Order: sequence, then C-alpha cells, then structure tokens
Amino acid sequence: MIYSIKTVVGRENVVMEAVAAKAKTENLNIQSLFHPEEIKGYVFVEGDIKDIERAIQMVPHVRGLIKRPVEFKEVQRFLQPKTVEVELNVGDVVEIIGGPFKDERGKVTRYDKVKREVTIELIEAVVPIPITVSVEFVKLLEKAGK
Repeated sequence: MIYSIKTVVGRENVVMEAVAAKAKTENLNIQSLFHPEEIKGYVFVEGDIKDIERAIQMVPHVRGLIKRPVEFKEVQRFLQPKTVEVELNVGDVVEIIGGPFKDERGKVTRYDKVKREVTIELIEAVVPIPITVSVEFVKLLEKAGK
C-alpha cells in the first residue's frame, strides 16, 4: 500500500533519506519512497503501515502520517517521465527558467538530444562561461538567424 507522509515544505528529500536509512537499519518493510516536485510538503511511501509508523518516529521535519492509503492511479502520473519536445539549435537564444541561473539569457552552443542537456553561454556575463542545464530548464526566446 502507498501512504503519504506530511513534511515541512522544502525538507521532503531530507525526510526521504532519513526514513530510507531507518528502514534499512531496522529492516522495515518499506519498498519505495518518492516525492513529486509538484506536491510540496508530502512524501509518498510504499510499505506496511506499522513499519512506516516506526520509520517516521523521531525523524525531523515529519508532520505526520496520513493513514488513508493512496490509490496507485492517483500517483501514477507523477512516476511517468515528462516528455517535452524542445527543438533547439546552436545559436538559439534561450532563457533559463529554473535552477541557480534562473532568468538568465544565453546562446546555445551545444544541444545533446540523447542526454536532454543544452550548453549555453550567458549573454550578460562579462566572461563567457559555458553552463550545461537540462532542456526542461530552458525556454526558447528566439531562433538563430532571425
């Protein structure tokens, strides 16, 4: 069964690591843990309810356990990889929409379709430093040659 653990917003990964470590050391019946980025303050855990209760005891940032099981079909969409088709070419101008370089603009110097990564040289930077980010974190502003 899948249950949800209520956590402090922003501390979901810390809770997941702590619960996973406790489940491993105490040999608890917990199969998986996951935290969809879209749902803040919750971690989903698959396992036995009694073992989950034991695993979250004394774990910092845990607000509680919702004892009503979550149907798999309710969380299935979060487990599917997102397929966003972005057609980028060398020379395109993009804006970074996530991560430490958010809101920066840059020119594409390399696009790896297999790894789904794009290498960009920031436009406003004094020294052109190439940075590589996932294509999910860029928005196309203008095509090259326009």
